[in-house]
Amino acid sequence: MPTPRSLRTAAAWAAVLALGLTGCATPDDAATDAPGAPRASRAPDRVEPLKAKPEPVLPTTVTSADGHKVTVRNADRIVPLTGSLNEIVFALGLGEKVVARDITATFEQARKLPVVTRAHDVSAESLLSLEPTVVLADTTTGPAEAIDQIRDAGVPLVVLDPAKSLDDVGPRIEAVAGALGVRKAGAELTERTRQRIAAVREDIPAEHRKKKPRVAFLYLRGSASVYLLGGRESGASSLLEAAGAVDAGKESGLRKDFTAITSEALAKAAPDAILVMSKGLASVDGVDGLLKVPGVAETPAGLDRRIVSIDDGVLLNYGPRTDRVLKSLVEQLYGDAG
Repeated sequence: MPTPRSLRTAAAWAAVLALGLTGCATPDDAATDAPGAPRASRAPDRVEPLKAKPEPVLPTTVTSADGHKVTVRNADRIVPLTGSLNEIVFALGLGEKVVARDITATFEQARKLPVVTRAHDVSAESLLSLEPTVVLADTTTGPAEAIDQIRDAGVPLVVLDPAKSLDDVGPRIEAVAGALGVRKAGAELTERTRQRIAAVREDIPAEHRKKKPRVAFLYLRGSASVYLLGGRESGASSLLEAAGAVDAGKESGLRKDFTAITSEALAKAAPDAILVMSKGLASVDGVDGLLKVPGVAETPAGLDRRIVSIDDGVLLNYGPRTDRVLKSLVEQLYGDAG
């Protein structure tokens, strides 16, 4: 469901990840925890819009991440092509203007919108049939032919850089707001999000801050036999460090985004806890199934069955709901702290 660029561009695993990510983004995926899974903190799967609905001030001209100068003259029919972009648009208070969604946008307000992507590739024909006035994409959106087809049809298409860490949250919100002509709302949402993330971090008790548990981020898709250990570029490091933890994969010297799970790699990482996406955990039949993955049961995390599970749709979005992600991570790592 989620997935920043690192989950889609790991060079050695491109083919199998394509299968795995297709599997993680189907609308029929179960929403319940897998047997034996830890209970993640369950907030309603909704985006909280700003209280005041903004009125776009248009036209606005922005520089797209792919170098194009794009002028947006009308924001009445918006199509955000990733789940995280959908989340930002709805949080800005422009949800009523969204006419389609990416398959990874599964929060409540977006759920009934028509889907115009599959496995992170957009169908230009489906999208254009909805007569959008502006399209938001990021550098991972494809295929290139579809992007060109949308632009050739005269639809303003703004490409944004994906968010990879907590430092990217504000700039990404403000980039979306700028493209849609609601800069004031963007500043307000950025500040609200910053304050909420800071509050979660400040509420971590001092005794927990000192523990610095080693946490390994595992990407799992059992149906596709995809079992990967996150490294420096996985996208999880920033969250783990904000929660007072150490990214075990990064600290063990893994420079890539992901590498195949092996007993040797896990032994070197020596995680005290394991972070997984909830649907990934379900795909291996819960904690009991995870412990059957080679090397997992022998780690300190496996021996203690210390597994942190967070919903796919928000874990790596780095957007308006990241405070909830961080709060869930803290609660599961330390009990009810924070």
